[in-house]
Amino acid sequence: MTLLNDTNDPALKSWVASANEVGCDFPIQNLPFGVFRRAGSDEAYRGGVAIGDQILDLSAAVAGGLLSSAAAKACEEPTLNTLMSLGRPAWSDLRAQLSAVLREGGRQETGAACLVPMADAEMTVPAKIGDYTDFYSSINHATNVGKMFRPDNPLLPNYKYVPIAYHGRSSSIRISGTPTKRPMGQLKAPDAEMPVFAACKRLDYETELGVYVGPGTALGTTVPLEKAEDHIFGMCILNDWSSRDIQTWEYQPLGPFLAKNFSSTISPWVVTLEALAPYRQEVYSRPDSDPAPLPYLTSKDHEASGGLDIRLDVAVATEAMRKNGLAPQTIGTPEFKNMYWTIFQMFTHHTSNGCDFNPGDFYGTGTISGTGADECGSILEVCKGGKAPIDFPGGETRTFLEDGDEVIMRAWCEAESKPRIGFGDCRSLITPANG
Repeated sequence: MTLLNDTNDPALKSWVASANEVGCDFPIQNLPFGVFRRAGSDEAYRGGVAIGDQILDLSAAVAGGLLSSAAAKACEEPTLNTLMSLGRPAWSDLRAQLSAVLREGGRQETGAACLVPMADAEMTVPAKIGDYTDFYSSINHATNVGKMFRPDNPLLPNYKYVPIAYHGRSSSIRISGTPTKRPMGQLKAPDAEMPVFAACKRLDYETELGVYVGPGTALGTTVPLEKAEDHIFGMCILNDWSSRDIQTWEYQPLGPFLAKNFSSTISPWVVTLEALAPYRQEVYSRPDSDPAPLPYLTSKDHEASGGLDIRLDVAVATEAMRKNGLAPQTIGTPEFKNMYWTIFQMFTHHTSNGCDFNPGDFYGTGTISGTGADECGSILEVCKGGKAPIDFPGGETRTFLEDGDEVIMRAWCEAESKPRIGFGDCRSLITPANG
């Protein structure tokens, strides 16, 4: 497992004052990676590290002699794929260098010249994502949705044995802040004889975390569970948009297609496993009546530290709320620690048939939901399939999302005597369908 080291010390402070503020997502113990350029410029995109409300420009840091490793130089490229390919020792060494530069007593005089305010930056998708897989790893979400279609048998027999997933569309992954256009598609009402082609009427979000793959694998090879984290670079927030009415008509017999691939929104910062080390914990405790994972999906070390204590918040701001200066309304606060399958089991299972990975490949965890009414990760669950409208300020209600609604997701780790590790936010505004 990823061990704690000097960079995780909760007592560390940065000479970047905003990084030391209470509630800051990006203290010196975090140091997530992203790709940026100055907003409105024609500069090349390049790697940066978030620190407080600033970005350390890694190209400038290399040019200024602050950093000199191969990993640092890889961050001069317009994507992080090369950095991701270098592996854990290189990532850890770069993180240690960054921590030394940015901590109190570090390289403030030279480092300050390499900072760019986040408010002046334009972010982009941090890697060239070749392939994208989306898992279905929250038993609470699977049960909640299953009850709507199969009240007496919400979970299919394979769920407790297999980390279920489908192959998504990497070409439509977009960075936070990019608008999401309502999709067109075939819709069929339950009492209709034939489908119609129209704009989606049951647009939904899905609150997930995304995982970036580091070093790749060769076709025909498998990765044992104890080696899975060697291939995981880091995590971000993922909103896997879903058109529930298109999905209902098309998903049988082969599963999701156009209902899922029209857009996926991700947060810009990649939080590394090393930053998340203080929040590793035991895996989800399965009921005694559930089958144990098959041997290739379990080990003593994994049982002790395969879980991650990450909290999430999903909120919606309608167009009227924004015009009236009202804050977004939180409608879900799921916790990642309740996931039935871990990110390590997902990766190991994905390679178990010899499927190969490339650096920068991406997979989603599946919608994260808890057991409480306020812990749902999709509006489908909150509104019970459209039967329980959600009240918003000003007398507005929603069952599914409407044009002009903005969905904002946040994620963070926080506990007493531990540094707060934030993911920033993942937001997108819904715009009308074509035609």
